[in-house]
Amino acid sequence: MTRATFAAGALLLAMVRAPASAVAEEQFAPEQIKRGASIFSQNCAPCHGPHMADPQGAFDLRTFPPEQKSRFLNSVTRGKNQMPPWGDLFQADEIEALWSYVMAGEKK
Repeated sequence: MTRATFAAGALLLAMVRAPASAVAEEQFAPEQIKRGASIFSQNCAPCHGPHMADPQGAFDLRTFPPEQKSRFLNSVTRGKNQMPPWGDLFQADEIEALWSYVMAGEKK
């Protein structure tokens, strides 16, 4: 198990144990959202579309449920369906930045 995979797994476990009320109150620093947007643009946009807005692409992340953060972390880390696992490529803080962008970024 790589250090990145372990860190992502630990982060995933911590998020699963977070109370649901914390999801609604989650705040993101503008710098974190910007970093997530940059990571998304370089790595995720080819499938999910620029600004998460490709109706012909993969899952529309603009509609991702905020209470399902653990699902997001698991999908990014381990992959899902046609999406490859990114856990060995991204550090835990980069996955958190992606989460902040998906939650606070380009909404419908």
